[in-house]
Amino acid sequence: MSASFAFVFPGQGSQSLAMLADLGAQHTIITDTFAEASTVLGYDLWALTQQGPEEQLNQTDKTQPAILTASIALWRLWLAEGGAKPAFVAGHSLGEYSALVAAGSVTLADAVKLVEHRGQLMQQAVPAGQGGMAAILGLEDADVLAACDEAAQGEVVSAVNFNAPGQVVIAGSAAAVARAIEVCKARGAKRAMALPVSVPSHCALMRPAAEHFAAAVSAIDWQAPQIPLVQNVSAAVVADLDVLKADLLAQLYSPVRWVESIVCLSEQGVTDLVECGPGKVLSGLNKRCVKGINTHNLETPDAFAAARAALA
Repeated sequence: MSASFAFVFPGQGSQSLAMLADLGAQHTIITDTFAEASTVLGYDLWALTQQGPEEQLNQTDKTQPAILTASIALWRLWLAEGGAKPAFVAGHSLGEYSALVAAGSVTLADAVKLVEHRGQLMQQAVPAGQGGMAAILGLEDADVLAACDEAAQGEVVSAVNFNAPGQVVIAGSAAAVARAIEVCKARGAKRAMALPVSVPSHCALMRPAAEHFAAAVSAIDWQAPQIPLVQNVSAAVVADLDVLKADLLAQLYSPVRWVESIVCLSEQGVTDLVECGPGKVLSGLNKRCVKGINTHNLETPDAFAAARAALA
């Protein structure tokens, strides 16, 4: 085997119509995994991902099970094709649930129900139109934090995703986010743009969702991770199940510390990162988090074969 590698699992925004179509046509393990999730959900998840309607796929409570299932389908295909187990796993926001399934902490069936419920609670926590998120490009983290403080005026707005150096996402109440966009522009941001999402993830407005979610998290059967897992909230390897569950709840209203998570993996000797899920969003971020790290994705048959060859 080559040097140490980690699997990283993407979060919301990586979904697209007809994702994994080519791999699904070639490997029944892909469609079988979707069938397993569909049984739990009570609707045909593969049909939704392949045919839409797209606005339905983009509803938070549908998006989350779709990305999770696609990610685990690719994970199962990787193992079935003789791919080695990674030294570590991590996931971006929702992707942390995919990482937990891959690490053997929770079953796919339990995780699918959990993330569907998570999506519903997130949508209920802040009525449509009242919250917002924005991407801020080209500012130092400290400037973004200061801009949020200046723009808050008694409302919630905070930095919620530290995705790459100079790329931070903010979230909060719609008016405060709009003010923060203007403050960031005034501070010299290259771009500050509202994101097309209805739910302000990872900010204080999600605390009620976390409180309601706690019972669902504690109700399922948990196992200790069989692969070391780096969590979003701590940007550290967490093995203790009580800490893991507490951090999973805190993740709903706490920032995703992605840059630090990738740095943590690099410091553990990881030289290669495999993005296990639809899209290539993380691969673009990861290259900027740690210079010289190798990135791979599994989205298409060609990309899958290339990753297998590189890490054989």
